[in-house]
Formats: sequence, structure tokens, C-alpha cells
Amino acid sequence: MAEITAALVKELREMTGAGMMECKKALVEAEGELEKAVDVLRTRGLAAVAKKAGRATDEGTVLALVSECGHDGALVELNCETDFVGMNEKFRAYAEKIAKAVLANKPADLEALKASEIEGETVEAVVTDAIHTLGENIQLSRFAFAEQPEGAVASYIHGGGKIGVLVEFKLGDASFATNDDFKKYGRDVAMQVAAASPVSATRESVDPAVVEHEMSIYKAQAAESGKPENIQEKIATGRMEKFYKENCLTEQAFVKNPDQSVNEYTAEVAKALGTTIEIVSFTRFMLGE
Repeated sequence: MAEITAALVKELREMTGAGMMECKKALVEAEGELEKAVDVLRTRGLAAVAKKAGRATDEGTVLALVSECGHDGALVELNCETDFVGMNEKFRAYAEKIAKAVLANKPADLEALKASEIEGETVEAVVTDAIHTLGENIQLSRFAFAEQPEGAVASYIHGGGKIGVLVEFKLGDASFATNDDFKKYGRDVAMQVAAASPVSATRESVDPAVVEHEMSIYKAQAAESGKPENIQEKIATGRMEKFYKENCLTEQAFVKNPDQSVNEYTAEVAKALGTTIEIVSFTRFMLGE
């Protein structure tokens, strides 16, 4: 069994908010495995962690760019050594140039992006130039490209580049991709993703492994109640329903108006525009995660 160190207990406590002794007991039961210890605490009702906890440690920026037609979007994370450089306008200009390369070249992976060209030079050369100009080790860590020819892409950046989001939509009429009212709605939904950090766009798109894991926790919690099995099943199902409403984008309470869900807000905007809107998927980057 792995040694249960004070540092491991502290990390579990920071992840879950549970007491020191409860954390130590959970780690002993889980034989030192952090994720299993989280599940032990959740089963006992001492933690409500639904996602892996993590800390953003790298400096830099996350930058989003949507094409003029509104059908394509790019998300780029460019890392550096200090916050001072990360907030520098020159550094952000390099990130924007790389995002333009994503839109122009639609690369399949990071290596393809580095080899692609923008304004007569490769992206790898752009990063090298940034290193020489700004005097820090700069790394292009990841990117995302979103494309919806029959729909639209919206973006949102939070905290000056700490969190970046792209959301993809299907539209009954693709021309609404550049409509100002739709763009406001799209930005609102992307802001929702930044603020509420959903695990998926819809309940149907939740990873089956996540559903199985959550349901096993809820069933274990229900079993602790000592109630009849049919009641336990209802308790577990009810908690799974709560998980969907809290973690699926379309079912979450809308951050700007908690009295309505994102689905209801979407229906309201679609009706006003005279078209159909479907939230397809999203990508969320947190700096350094």
C-alpha cells in the first residue's frame, strides 16, 4: 500500500473540503489512491466532487477567434513563464496569429498546426519569434478547431485569457450565424460554459463511463440509508437526475437568469428569430490544466 503522507491528506482535503481525519481514513481505505479516496468520501456524504480537481499552474493565455462568416472557430492555448508576459499585448498578438492559422489551415493535430503557414511563415517560426522577442520559454500547448457549415460557432474568453470557450450550434437557417441577436445569445451560452463548467452539452452526450461511475456512487449512498431496495433505486435515480441538471449545459440554470434553463433560453431566442437552434457541443480550455 502506498504511504499515506501528510501532503496526500492535504491534497485530498483541498479537493473535497472534508476534514483531515476523514481524508486520512478514506486514503487508508483506498490504499493511497486519490480518486478512489474521493469516491469513498462521496459515498459517505462527506464530499460532493463531480469532476477531477486541478489547478492551473502555467502562465500564458487562451485565445478564441471566430471567422467573419460565423461558421468556424479556433481556440488556442499559448504558454509562457510569467504572468507579466502572459498579459503583454505582443504575446497576445502572437496567440491571435496562431488562431488565424488554425482557421486558415484546419490542422488535424498540434504537429500539423506547427508546420502550417500564416502570413508567409510557419506557426513554429511564429513561436520561435515570440521566444526571441519576449525573452521567455513559450510553448504552444494545444488548440481546438470548430466547424459548423450549416450552423454557427460562438466564443467567450474569461479572466483576460484564463478560460476560453467555443460552442457549436446547428441552425435551421445558417444565415443567422452573423445575426447580432444570435451572436449575443451564442456569447451568453459560451459564457455559461466558462462559468458553470458543464461536463457535456446534453445528457445524451455524457460519457457512459461517467454515468456508470456517478450511478455507482449514488447507489452506494442510497444503500447507506438502510431503506428498502426499491426506495434506494428511486433515491439513486433522483440524484442522477440532479447530476444531469447541474452538469449538462442544456439543462443547467442559465447564469444570467436562473429561473430558466439554457434549453428554455435557447427556445426563447429561436422563437424570436424564427428559426431552430440546437446546441451541438463545446470546447472549454482553462489555462494550464
